Amino acid sequence: MNYFVTAIGTDSGKTLVSAILCKALNADYWKPVQAGFPRDADTIKGLIPDCTIHPESYLLNTPASPHAAAKIDGIEISLEKMFLPKTNKSLIIEGAGGCLVPLNDKDFVIDIAQKFNSPIILVANLYLGSINHTLLTVELLKQRKLPVAGIIFNGKSNPESERIILKHSGYKTIWHVKEEPEINSETIANYAEKIKQKIA
Repeated sequence: MNYFVTAIGTDSGKTLVSAILCKALNADYWKPVQAGFPRDADTIKGLIPDCTIHPESYLLNTPASPHAAAKIDGIEISLEKMFLPKTNKSLIIEGAGGCLVPLNDKDFVIDIAQKFNSPIILVANLYLGSINHTLLTVELLKQRKLPVAGIIFNGKSNPESERIILKHSGYKTIWHVKEEPEINSETIANYAEKIKQKIA
């Protein structure tokens, strides 16, 4: 099974969640579009040294929206030129930013999930305003009739925010990744063991 990891915005915890999922499912990792350095793939490799990392379809130099970073590099991102890596394992596909981050003048990050028909795991970090951002993302996913495996909350717990998001989304909670003093291989392994039964 392949999963597409997206989020309600930038720096919501997609790479952390992707690492946990790769460990839990013994899955490969692929980020089709990387804008700027350090590469998220390098973070994954540092946390899970034995994880197979597939090269990006587009590795861009500027930490910006992919469509803008591509323009600076003098190229145009094309969905038609993205192909799933060949593997016998499950594949965790990490998006860039949120769902409606533009790849070019017509395509968005969420179109990658749609192209590859991959169930979505939505990462929602909890902050003032995150209910609105999460439910707007949910509305988009429902409008496009995309399959969603569930939500992983990230950050300091806010039970009332979580409750109202789940009520209006109808999605299930896969897990809650708490604020951790340090993120290392042991942290990833601990969460992977807990999450394994929720998604396997």
